[in-house]
Amino acid sequence: MQLTAPAGRRTGIRDTDGMAVASFVLGLLGLLVLNVFLGPSAIVLASVALLRGTARRGRALLGLGLGVADLVVLAVFMQADGTISWSF
Repeated sequence: MQLTAPAGRRTGIRDTDGMAVASFVLGLLGLLVLNVFLGPSAIVLASVALLRGTARRGRALLGLGLGVADLVVLAVFMQADGTISWSF
């Protein structure tokens, strides 16, 4: 029974592609809910995916941009409400 990947396979590339997609999804969801948590998570995942050389560079860049947009939206709504949280 083999528990690890064979030495010839490159599982790291697939992992970085998954991180790029996850950053995009988290950034997109963060525009709607929990942007204080999902925005920074999207930024971190996108940065790691880009540093490791993902094949889905565009998706990682979108995740990075959406993560930053999450934090900008949070800051704007916090200024408008005058509180730490925001609601519609």
